[in-house]
Amino acid sequence: MLLPLLAELQVTRPTGRPRTRPDALRGDKAYSSRAIRTHLRERGITAVIPEPSDQQGHRKRRGSRGGRPVGYDHDDYRNRNVIERRFCHLKQWRGLATRYDKQASTYRAAVVLNAVIAWTRHLQDTP
Repeated sequence: MLLPLLAELQVTRPTGRPRTRPDALRGDKAYSSRAIRTHLRERGITAVIPEPSDQQGHRKRRGSRGGRPVGYDHDDYRNRNVIERRFCHLKQWRGLATRYDKQASTYRAAVVLNAVIAWTRHLQDTP
């Protein structure tokens, strides 16, 4: 699921065309697979994903053949909750949480509409 999302990603800039490669990707321990880490490394994206304890045990059991432990920025990982909270707000729309729409374009339109409403509310609350 992550790799198709990365293919659709566009980071806007003040001028020029949007970037398709972010500086870093934050994820929880579920995204700590070798395939995802390899893909991110090939594209030059910093992975801010901790290693699960079972993978740590497997690596340590292999000894010197297990490789080095993964490094990630602990402080940057703590900011992941911002994304999690946004998803929680998104799931409060019943149609988005249950995925009633049959077409992906309709579902995406509802997600964009939710984002626009949240953004305008944020602008109203900001002095």
